[in-house]
Amino acid sequence: MNLILEGIHTALNLIFSLDREVLDITLLSLKISCSATLVSLFMGIPMGVFLALSAFPGRRLVISLVNTGMGLPPVVVGLFVTILLWRNGPMGFLEILYTPIAMIFAQAVIATPIVTGITIASIQNLPANLKLQVRALGATRVQTVWILVRESRLPLLAAVMAGFGGVISEVGASIMVGGNIKGQTRVLTTATVMETGKGNFDVAIALSLILLALAFGVNYLLTVIQQRERPR
Repeated sequence: MNLILEGIHTALNLIFSLDREVLDITLLSLKISCSATLVSLFMGIPMGVFLALSAFPGRRLVISLVNTGMGLPPVVVGLFVTILLWRNGPMGFLEILYTPIAMIFAQAVIATPIVTGITIASIQNLPANLKLQVRALGATRVQTVWILVRESRLPLLAAVMAGFGGVISEVGASIMVGGNIKGQTRVLTTATVMETGKGNFDVAIALSLILLALAFGVNYLLTVIQQRERPR
């Protein structure tokens, strides 16, 4: 109990003293995870809409793969992204391994199946005759898709929250592709692991509390937006 109290005390000191290193780590965590979430939205929502509205051979297999991807272990993602970006790997010429860009890449791979899977479920849960009604009113294919996405906006906000929550809290892929380099790729999760390994439990608890506060703040903002849009 004393250790937890010391961690809370340390966290408050680090926050209110505006510790430069902690501030940089927190901002980098937010930057990387928000960027990865945006990438996953740009990729996942169109794929989810396509899979929900299209019919083609093997569609169920593809959706099953997406649903399996929603539970991808981050360390597995980190392993394969590291192999891809290794100097002798297929994408080694980019020379982005152990950089924030590599971390965004890995986190986007983790979040995209989550966003895609929730998008599929959101579109498929719309009234079955809605698409027919929209088309009967003369809407084009693009307009029809836009209307269906707009009608699914509340569940899609849940996809944003799930995607962000999946990447802000992961540690395995971030360490493997980022290297936990001070001042470059060290984020809250990797810093917490490092401090725990060094036996600095008070600092580790402090970083964990900051991480929880950050995740809560972003999700609270998205929840407020979602509940304002909720039909009365």
